[in-house]
Amino acid sequence: MGKSQDLYLQAKKIIPGGTQLLSKRPEQFLPDYWPAYYKKAKGCKVLDLDDNEYTDVSYMGIGANTVGYADDDIDCAVKNVIDACNMSTLNPPEEVELARKLIQIHPWAEMARFTRSGGEAMMVAVRIARAATGKDIVIFCGYHGWHDWYISANLSNDSALDGQLLPGLKPAGVPRHLRDTSFPFNFNNKTEFRDLMDKYKSKIAAVVMEPIRNVEPESGFWEYIQSETNKDGIALIIDEITAGWRLNLGGAHLLYAIEPDIAVFAKGMSNGYPMAAIIGKKKYMDAAQDSFISSTYWTERIGPAAALATIQKMEKYKIQEHLVNIGKIVQNGWNSIAKKTGLSIHVGSIYPLSHFDFKEKEPLVLKTLFTQEMLDRGYLAVNSFYCSFAHTEDIVQKYLNAVEEVFVLIKKSIDDNASRKLLKGPVCQSGFKRLN
Repeated sequence: MGKSQDLYLQAKKIIPGGTQLLSKRPEQFLPDYWPAYYKKAKGCKVLDLDDNEYTDVSYMGIGANTVGYADDDIDCAVKNVIDACNMSTLNPPEEVELARKLIQIHPWAEMARFTRSGGEAMMVAVRIARAATGKDIVIFCGYHGWHDWYISANLSNDSALDGQLLPGLKPAGVPRHLRDTSFPFNFNNKTEFRDLMDKYKSKIAAVVMEPIRNVEPESGFWEYIQSETNKDGIALIIDEITAGWRLNLGGAHLLYAIEPDIAVFAKGMSNGYPMAAIIGKKKYMDAAQDSFISSTYWTERIGPAAALATIQKMEKYKIQEHLVNIGKIVQNGWNSIAKKTGLSIHVGSIYPLSHFDFKEKEPLVLKTLFTQEMLDRGYLAVNSFYCSFAHTEDIVQKYLNAVEEVFVLIKKSIDDNASRKLLKGPVCQSGFKRLN
C-alpha cells in the first residue's frame, strides 16, 4: 500500500463509488494495489504519488490522449488561451474555426454544436433527432453513455443492455415513464434491427450506432441500415466518441462510406482536454434552435483550442497511421507470445484499441495476475492497449518482452493450479465489460 492506495480508501468514504468514472476504479484492475492517483504524466509515462514511474500501456486517459500525455504543442495552444483568458462574456472565435474544420473533414455535414463530454454530446444528438422528427423512440446498438435516454432501455427489461456489454446496470433514478422509449439490437444483426423497425417504425426518431467496434461490419450491413433509415425519415446518429480520430482523420464512418445525419465526437479529438462535438445535416441540426440546449461551459475557450491544435498535429504527423501500425504490432505480439507459451487467448478490436481475453479457467484471476505482474515490471497494463503517438516501436517491444515473461509465469501457474495463490490481493471486478 502507498499514498495512492491510502488516498483511495479515504476517497471511498466521501465520494460515492470512489471515483467519477467507473472505468478508473482500482477494483477494475488490481484491487488494493493499483496506483489510483497520479502526480505527473508525460508522453506515455505516469508518475504516481509515491514517485513510482510507469509506462502506460493500458487506457491512456481512457482513450482521450491519442497524441500522448502533456504534449508540448497542444499544451502550448492551451496555455496561450489561458494567458488570453479562457472565459468571457463574449464567445471564443475558436469555436467557429473548429466548426469549419469539422465540416471540411466531413463534407456531408453542414452544421456543428459543441459540448465538453461524450455522454452529454450523445444526449444533445438524441434531443436534436427527437426535436427534428417529432418522434420519441431510439433504437441502438453498442454503448452510448450514462444518460436517461440510454439507460431507460433497462426499464422494460433489466437485462436489455447485457448484450451491449453492460450487464447488471440498474436504471435507478431513471423516470419510469421513459420505459419503452429505447431498444437495443446487436451489431451486424439485420433481423433484430428489422424486427424493431417493423414494430416501432412510425415512432422512431433515431438509430444510434458506432461505425465499428470489436468486429468488422458484414458486407451490405451499413448499406442496409442507411437505406432503411433514409427511407423512413429516421435520423442516423453515428457515435464516433471511441473510434473517431484513430483509424483516420475524423470519423471512422468515412472509411465505410457511411453518410449519417448526425455524428458525435469526443475523447481523442482534443488529447485529454474536455471537448465534444455534434455535427450534422442542416435539416436536423436546425432543430437545436427549437429545443433548449445550452450550457455556460460549452462556451469556454480551452476545449476548442485544444481540439484545433490536436487535429493540426494529427494532420502534420499522420498520427492515425502510427496508431494503426503500433496496434498491429501489439496484436501480433500477443498472438505470437500466447502461441509460444501455450496460453489460450482471444485478440480483438480495431488496432488502435486492442484487447485480449484469456480463454482459460478463471479468466478474471489471470487478468488480475497479469496486471499485478506487469505493474511489478513498471507497466500500467491490463488486457487492453490503447495506442498513442507517444508509443514508439521500441517502447512496445520492451512491453512485449515483459508480456512474454508474465505469460510464461501465468502458464506455469495454470499448470501448477496456483494462479489464485500468486495474487497479492482480491480478484479484479468484472461487470463493465465494454472497453472504453
